[in-house]
Amino acid sequence: QVQLAESGGGLVQPGGSLRLSCAASGISVGFAAMGWYRQAPGKQRELVVSVTSGGSTSYADSVKGRFTIYRDNAKNTLDLQMNSLKPEDTAVYYCSLKRRGANYWGQGTQVTVSS
Repeated sequence: QVQLAESGGGLVQPGGSLRLSCAASGISVGFAAMGWYRQAPGKQRELVVSVTSGGSTSYADSVKGRFTIYRDNAKNTLDLQMNSLKPEDTAVYYCSLKRRGANYWGQGTQVTVSS
């Protein structure tokens, strides 16, 4: 079975950094379109960044220049480096993967940016 597991979330001060990691099992991240999404309380889930199987990336305007995605085929992980974090970045961050028309999601990891 395909499983995605996010880690690396936590509490950080505004302006700080966090690195999230999405570990995949049962599927290779190098052959799939993937992305990081986030959902804040009372808001809909939004796309943070997506990456195609070919490596093309697309970042949300709100995170562009601050967040960077890394697909590590050797470790079979999709990482998200988050710098210059803002309170509005507070959300549950989810890893996603699409393969053969099917969507897979992790359980999410909480990121809280607060002073």
